[in-house]
Amino acid sequence: MMKAVRFHGRRDIRLDNVEIVQCGRGQVKVGALPRFESAKISILSESVRLNRLSRGYVEAVLLPPCSSYNDETDSIGSDLHEYLGGASLIPTSPHPITNEKVPLTLGHEFSGTIEEVGEDVYDIKVGSRVAVQPIIYDGTCNACKEGYINCCDNNGFVGISGWGGGLSEHVVVPRKAVYEIPDSVSMDIAALVEPLSVAWHAVNTSPFKEGDSVLILGGGPIGLAVIQVLVAKGAKKIIVSEVAVRRREFARQFGAHYVLDPTTDDIVPRVRELCDGSGVNVAFDAAGVQAGLDQAVQAIRARGTLVNIAIWEKPATITPNWFCFRERRYMGVATYQGGDFQDVIDAIASGRLNPGPMITGKIRMDEVEEKGFKALVNDKDNHVKILIDIGLGVPRD
Repeated sequence: MMKAVRFHGRRDIRLDNVEIVQCGRGQVKVGALPRFESAKISILSESVRLNRLSRGYVEAVLLPPCSSYNDETDSIGSDLHEYLGGASLIPTSPHPITNEKVPLTLGHEFSGTIEEVGEDVYDIKVGSRVAVQPIIYDGTCNACKEGYINCCDNNGFVGISGWGGGLSEHVVVPRKAVYEIPDSVSMDIAALVEPLSVAWHAVNTSPFKEGDSVLILGGGPIGLAVIQVLVAKGAKKIIVSEVAVRRREFARQFGAHYVLDPTTDDIVPRVRELCDGSGVNVAFDAAGVQAGLDQAVQAIRARGTLVNIAIWEKPATITPNWFCFRERRYMGVATYQGGDFQDVIDAIASGRLNPGPMITGKIRMDEVEEKGFKALVNDKDNHVKILIDIGLGVPRD
């Protein structure tokens, strides 16, 4: 048996004992080597089993969870949204691919160490440090056949839809879901690869090009990740609209050139003023608020593009004429595709991305609800990602 943080329902998160899943053909088991044994990785037999420690994150404001096995777990907006109002993304009837439903283990943004490899896995070894790409897809729908696994008709996520999750002591995933991490990248930073990949994919999919001016709505985890990616890709002018004082500080820290407060600044004329009267080339909506959407549409220049990253809690309305008469465009982006993870890992290793300051707290696995989710609800403005040290303070039966 092992410990796992599982979602049972709205505001009902429990630290449960669950069965350890066996590693099958084409799969790997991810866990965390105790720090004092990390130097011995190279001489370990693949059949050796160790008592593992792991850590993870509970992130603020967005909602997908993130976790990490050798080190970290991170939870983005999804986990928090499920906790406050779910189940929404978490299935209450069997998921079409995993055939699982609540209660389910949380944690979809995570890094860890390979502790076992299944049959027919020859290209990765026990002890390898990895980030886990958590998308679950069927591989048979038209979107998957075209290579758009993030748009799968039946998609889900490890840590949301079944197959375990990062907020547990071990997890088994397909070999193709893990990406090796170079020694220069720490495991806590590796747990941030998933949310950074969301931002990387959003910028890559958009029409943004080096030298463009950009508006970002929202300074939460994804908004801050978008800032970092835009800096790495050469944005000329990055403008952020964010209500919370602390998040505005984070935005400046990560490289925003101008940070506005929508409660006091008149966003549309101010953005146009900063962009020679024309408005920005591209806007990214990482907030999902009607007032922000309205402002962003009018703050982009003729033939500019508004990119929606946010998962909306309520239906939104648009004014088609605002798009028609200026030939503006509105597009959606969803998570990431193959290649985005590796691009982000390479950018971190080269120093183009430095997301360390996104980690704003550390807690134990048995504190996830009180010091994780509740802290993000009651003190969300001061947190981006909260690190969960899964191996510490976990009661054993």
